[in-house]
Amino acid sequence: MIKTSYFAKSSQLPRAIAISASVPPGFKGPRLRALAPPYDLIEKYKRDNDEVYFEEQYKERVLNNLDPKAVYKVTGPDAVLLCWEKSGSFCHRHIAADWLSSNLGIEIIEMDSLF
Repeated sequence: MIKTSYFAKSSQLPRAIAISASVPPGFKGPRLRALAPPYDLIEKYKRDNDEVYFEEQYKERVLNNLDPKAVYKVTGPDAVLLCWEKSGSFCHRHIAADWLSSNLGIEIIEMDSLF
């Protein structure tokens, strides 16, 4: 089952895959930059804090240009998709997880919900 988490908690896991535009120093895992939001979208979100706009634009500019089956082929069934935001915070990894889940009919959960 694919899981989601954040760097501070899960960057050392063997199946951790970064899906962010940047990674912390020392992160040695693979990166799936195709799922990273563009920097200008991140900067606009930081300025305006508009979650609706961010989600619409992330879907339009990133997810709508990807094939969910191809993404799943790259991640595999036991990946842990990582970005910066702590669990419970608004984050693109949750949008990406929902997109994968709804398109592929798979369950994806946040690691904090396991404990």
